[in-house]
Amino acid sequence: MSEFKVERSTVVVADPPRIHGLINDFRQWQGWSPWEGLDPDLDRTYSGPESGEGSHYAWSGNKRAGSGTMVITASEPDRIGVALRFLKPWKATNAVTFTLRPVAAGTEVTWAMQGEQKGLMGLVGRVIPMDKLVGKDFEKGLANLKARAEEPA
Repeated sequence: MSEFKVERSTVVVADPPRIHGLINDFRQWQGWSPWEGLDPDLDRTYSGPESGEGSHYAWSGNKRAGSGTMVITASEPDRIGVALRFLKPWKATNAVTFTLRPVAAGTEVTWAMQGEQKGLMGLVGRVIPMDKLVGKDFEKGLANLKARAEEPA
């Protein structure tokens, strides 16, 4: 068993509220999440509030997409917390945080995930660090989020 933290940041030329809205509503993730294209037939279920704290998203798809749930646990103007639970292809529970910080050029967005690698993933983590497994996905997702947030309104 080993603990991990993966973190990536980018600067988006948009105000924090614009970016916040794209993260705080799971329905908006289809426009920027790096995993949306893994299964064109992905089954999505939304429940709870449409956005913000208590908003819930569940997915189930092919072997690449797997299945799991996300729940927004905190929604503040500068931070969104998400409880992420993978059910397939392996079980894991991770804490995800998006931090929005105004900077001269716009907003610095930081996407972080932390948790523990257990069981088979604990063994895999000894050979391939979690940062290497999902870091590029975070970079792709942030690039997609940036493009989406910078589109003319």
